[in-house]
Amino acid sequence: MTAVAALCVAGGGLVHAQAPAAKTVLTVPPAPLLPETLGKMTRVAEGDAGDGLGLVDAADAAFLKEDGLKRFARSDYADGAERGNVAVYQFIDASGAIAAFDYFRRPGPLGAAKMGDETAPATGGDIIFRSGKNVVREHFNLHGEHVGALMSELIDHLPKALGTTGIAPLLPSLLPAKGLDAESVRYALGPQSYKAMGGVLPADAVGFDKSAETVTAKYRGGGTLTVAIYPTPQIAGDHARQLETAIKQVGGSAGTVVIRREGPLVSVTTGAWSAAGAKAMVEGIHLRSEVSFDKPMPLEFKTEVQKTYTLLQSIAIFSGVGALAAIFLGFFLGFGRAGIRVLQGKPAASEPEFLRIDLRGGGGKSLRHPEA
Repeated sequence: MTAVAALCVAGGGLVHAQAPAAKTVLTVPPAPLLPETLGKMTRVAEGDAGDGLGLVDAADAAFLKEDGLKRFARSDYADGAERGNVAVYQFIDASGAIAAFDYFRRPGPLGAAKMGDETAPATGGDIIFRSGKNVVREHFNLHGEHVGALMSELIDHLPKALGTTGIAPLLPSLLPAKGLDAESVRYALGPQSYKAMGGVLPADAVGFDKSAETVTAKYRGGGTLTVAIYPTPQIAGDHARQLETAIKQVGGSAGTVVIRREGPLVSVTTGAWSAAGAKAMVEGIHLRSEVSFDKPMPLEFKTEVQKTYTLLQSIAIFSGVGALAAIFLGFFLGFGRAGIRVLQGKPAASEPEFLRIDLRGGGGKSLRHPEA
C-alpha cells in the first residue's frame, strides 16, 4: 500500500508539473483622443471631461449611441488670454460619424475655413467638422487661420479610419441634385436621431430595428424626399407596405405621397410636390453597384501572371525568329540553285523534268526521257 501511495503521489506531482503555466496578457490602452498641447496652447485640467462615453452630454447621448459612438473626450486649452474648448467624438466607422455630423450641424454661413472632410456651424457659435470616423466640435477666441492650424495638428493626432471603416455611405450620394437644398440633407441610423433631425415619416414604420439607413432632403418648392436602404429587398418590401399604411393614416397633411421600391431601396415623397414632379423624383433614384478591393494582390498571383506573360513573350519571339529564318533560307536555296544553273550555261529557270511513255512504233513500250 505504501508503494502504491508513493506512485500515486509521484504521478500527481508529474501531472502538476506538466500543467501549462497561466499566461499574462497585457492590454495597451489607446492613446488619448486629445493631446496635451495644441500649438502653444496647453490642455487645462479644470473642467476637463477626460475620456469616456459616460461624460457625453445627456441630451445627446441617446442619439450618439445610435450612431455607434466609441470614445469621447473634451477639454479646455489655454495660452494666456487665448482660450478654447475642443470635444472629440470617435465612432466605429465613417457612417456613424457622418450621421452625428448631420445631427450637430446647423444651417447658415460657416464663417471659418474648411477643416477635415466637411465643416459646418453648430449651436452656440461652435464649429463642427468631421475627419474620417471622428467628429470634432470646437470653439476658440482666436483668428480663423490660427484655429485652422491648431485643428490641422489635432487631425494628425486623431485615430485614422482603416479599411472599410473609412468608406462613406452610398445613400446620400443617390439624392438627385436638381433643386436640392444641400443644407437640408440629413443622414440617420436610428429612430431618435431621425426624428431629432426632422424626419417626416413614422419612425416605427421605417424599420431602424432591421438595420435601415435613411437620408432626408428638401427640394425647391417645399417637397421632402426620404430614401431608405435595407439589408435585403424582402425587408425593403415589407417596410414599404408599412410606410404606405402609416402614411394613409396620417391623411392629406402628408402632401403628395409617392412610394417606390427598387431592390433594397425605398423612396418616398411628401410635402408640396406636383404629382408629375413626385413621380419623376422617385423614378430617378437608382442603386449603383460599387465594388471595392482594399487588400493588396497576393504575391503568388503576381508571380504566376509574370510567368505567364514571360512564357507568351518567349513563344512570340521564337515564332517570329523562326518565320524570318524560313524566309531567308528559302531565298538562299532558290537563288543559289538558279546561280548554279547559270554557271552551267543553262537558263536560271527550268521546266520541270518528267517521264513519259512512248507508244509510237512497234509493239514494244519504252520509257523515254524528254531530253534523250
